[in-house]
Amino acid sequence: MTDQGIKNPSFRLTEIGIHKYSKAYWNLTPEELTEHSIKKDMGQLSDSGALVIKTGAYTGRSPKDKFTIKDHTTAKEVHWNNFNLPMDQEHFDKLYTRVTKYFEGKEIYIRDGFACADPTYRTNIRIVSEYPWSNQFAYNMFLRPEISELSSFNHDWLILCAPGCLADPATDGTRQQNFSVINFTKKIILIGGSGYTGEIKKGIFTVLNFELPVYHGVLPMHCSANIGDGGDTAVFFGLSGTGKTTLSADPNRKLIGDDEHGWSNEGIFNFEGGCYAKCIDLSEEKEPDIFNAIKHRAILENIQFKENSREPDYADSSITENTRVSYPINHIRNIAVPSVGGHPTNIFFLTCDAFGVLPPISKLTPGQAMYHFISGYTAKVAGTEEGVTEPTKTFSACFGAPFLPLHPTRYADMLGKKMRDHNVKIWLVNTGWSGGEYGVGQRMSLKYTRAMITAALNGQLDDIEFHTQDVFGLNYPASCPGVPNDVLNPVNTWDNKDNYYSKANMLAKSFIDNFEKFQDLASDEILAAAPIVASFA
Repeated sequence: MTDQGIKNPSFRLTEIGIHKYSKAYWNLTPEELTEHSIKKDMGQLSDSGALVIKTGAYTGRSPKDKFTIKDHTTAKEVHWNNFNLPMDQEHFDKLYTRVTKYFEGKEIYIRDGFACADPTYRTNIRIVSEYPWSNQFAYNMFLRPEISELSSFNHDWLILCAPGCLADPATDGTRQQNFSVINFTKKIILIGGSGYTGEIKKGIFTVLNFELPVYHGVLPMHCSANIGDGGDTAVFFGLSGTGKTTLSADPNRKLIGDDEHGWSNEGIFNFEGGCYAKCIDLSEEKEPDIFNAIKHRAILENIQFKENSREPDYADSSITENTRVSYPINHIRNIAVPSVGGHPTNIFFLTCDAFGVLPPISKLTPGQAMYHFISGYTAKVAGTEEGVTEPTKTFSACFGAPFLPLHPTRYADMLGKKMRDHNVKIWLVNTGWSGGEYGVGQRMSLKYTRAMITAALNGQLDDIEFHTQDVFGLNYPASCPGVPNDVLNPVNTWDNKDNYYSKANMLAKSFIDNFEKFQDLASDEILAAAPIVASFA
């Protein structure tokens, strides 16, 4: 057994049950990891220098195969549901032994990193991975320690990532051969049977969604954030595919982070050290910051090349709609250093409405803000999860239900208090369809969405006349700089108004049905924000 790289002399792999490994590589540079991936025939270089890899059978998360150990730490705290599936300690121990034995005789890669840009809440992470590119993903996405910090690094959480290790459902307590398991007592995450790198980052996000509110009173958020020259912070909530990464990468504002943040008594802080952006139909014209971030050290996932070239074909979805790129946050030119900001002035709830019903931007009352936050309506975008091939209506509480170990109302109560304490303006932004539902209308113009958000951030909508949309009672601006007036009222974009109201009522009924499980815990103000199903002549 040999070790290479910058390692912690006080830590031995035998301490975590890995014996007789072939070679261990510690904290290799991205250049070294890229070389390893290419030599192992696991990747190729694109014309911009990014590493292009294939994640295998899984090109998205598999939420039905994510488990949480049910024990004295979690039994009463965790909201057990279809996203938080219980597993007992005995099955965890079997899986842990299976993974550690799987590593024996193999070359393995160890990476040390941090989560949480605010040092008060910093979490130390050690990942042991089978693949060099999984390790490079961790380099991109976690905060990177200084070389001087590595020799004395002690991990709070351990991730064992072995895509080639398959579970035996009959004995391991899993649904199928792939698995992602979190043990909050032992502070260990096991990932096996899937090479999709998003399982790594969302595993730690789930951890922080438990530990920060329970132990520190900090609100974790599935959101992006940026900050203006005047110090005003903006937050963008939304599920994958709704535009968090795209809309927060604003050349006129500094990026704090693109996906995961905490809101403490001091303000906003990023959990991560990188970005994980969708690439489907990416172009330099539409998204220059992301396009230009795809260079040496970046990892492109499940991308095809244009014929007879090494130029990525971002329009090619033959492997998956969920093509991705990870890169260190400093690949974006205009970033906040460190990745922190003050209390937000504006919060945007991003939703991809596949039915073309909701206005492109609405200003929410406090009651409406809490109603839509708890509802978390959007469409699952094709490819983000296994089995999703076209936008599908879904309600994901707090815009991130799959990653929330606690009951959604606990996060909602925290957000509601912070919104009121800091007098935050809340906006609902539809980045989905206009002029008809999916297959009939068109996806909302990114140019118009950017113009509406810029106007909100600059205060240009503060003194504008607002109209109230039927059914949902949402207040939308009568005009907005850079946006045609007709676009602002969704009914005006439909050829057949009766069809619009039919879809609006259908969606309203879905909201009401979904909210029934929250009825008993919601205030009268929140309940009054529900849409009204009615017929229109």
